[in-house]
Amino acid sequence: MGKKIPKGLADSLEQGEEVLFMVKKRFAIEKPKWLVITDRRIIVFDEKVLGRYELKAVPYEKLEKIVYHGGVVGSQFYIVLESGEKLEMSWMDKDDSKKAITAVYNALREVSIEPPTLNKKKNLVSEDWTLHKPKELVARSTRSTPTRTAEDRKDSGIELLRKLRELREAGIISEEEYEAKKQSILDKI
Repeated sequence: MGKKIPKGLADSLEQGEEVLFMVKKRFAIEKPKWLVITDRRIIVFDEKVLGRYELKAVPYEKLEKIVYHGGVVGSQFYIVLESGEKLEMSWMDKDDSKKAITAVYNALREVSIEPPTLNKKKNLVSEDWTLHKPKELVARSTRSTPTRTAEDRKDSGIELLRKLRELREAGIISEEEYEAKKQSILDKI
């Protein structure tokens, strides 16, 4: 990955959890604050002196959206949870912020049936990106590995189709939603 993972963060990773991308704040008085994208969640890791730290982990299931605003000097990066809570990372490098939101986009594509939505707006001196997690009832396990075999995808797809059928039969989703999601699953098998 290139960057050394801080000790407190390394100790907090789950077994088998893969760090996809890390970025730290550009300006920090003490030790830096890190934004870490893994294959399972987003972690805001605030490293302190004498081995102290604060860690906030957001599983992809609890994510609502990510907002990136790049200005002339730096950028703002907001993680908005389904609960409405907002985590902010300010003064991050603009290119690193774009790489971070792209890493989250790609990670969400791996674990969700419907693709996430990424909107971009370029102004004269600023740029805004908004990533929305898909609102879906069925999701792949975030514990899967990105290099799954064709047989794994088929087995996973069959299980998702069973769950989807149960949701339709329980009246949780409509026939139209069922057919659309079913086709999406079949396309990925």
